[in-house]
Amino acid sequence: MGNRLSKVATRTGDNGTTGLGDGSRTTKDSLRIHALGDVDELNSFVGLLLCEPMPDPLREELVTIQHDLFDLGGELCIPGFQLIKEEHVARLDTLLEKYNADLPALKEFILPAGSRGASLAHVCRTVCRRAERAIVALGRAESIHDFPRQYVNRLSDLMFVLSRVLNRHAGGSDVLWQHERKRS
Repeated sequence: MGNRLSKVATRTGDNGTTGLGDGSRTTKDSLRIHALGDVDELNSFVGLLLCEPMPDPLREELVTIQHDLFDLGGELCIPGFQLIKEEHVARLDTLLEKYNADLPALKEFILPAGSRGASLAHVCRTVCRRAERAIVALGRAESIHDFPRQYVNRLSDLMFVLSRVLNRHAGGSDVLWQHERKRS
């Protein structure tokens, strides 16, 4: 693969538009760019999560997810193009089963807290949900494939499960919501 960026500051976006992968231009506040930006932000937060201590297999799986998210951004950047497929969604389903298998059943809501790694996984989950909403909005306005929406839906669930896994990896447990706590 050759160099894709020879010049970073092109000034072509100074008028409030940006180029898409097919050569067309759209406004920087379009639904497509919102979705693309949310996926990019999610990928950045996954990168931050990777700075935390975690089991090596999980680290490798998160790196694969980062590559998937970059592909998802590529798909969003080129109208009509498809990179995220059913096998990407199926891989997340497999990871959900794998990591959820050893976790205790939840009887109460949990707070987005605990270890730093778990808290970052919760940030990834919430940014992922925002990306999902943006992809749904884009899909209502333009024709897009189903798998990107399904992928981010599964990924947000996986990030919830991984927050629980990371709390345990750090020697802690879930931080439960105390609905009966005393209010001062």
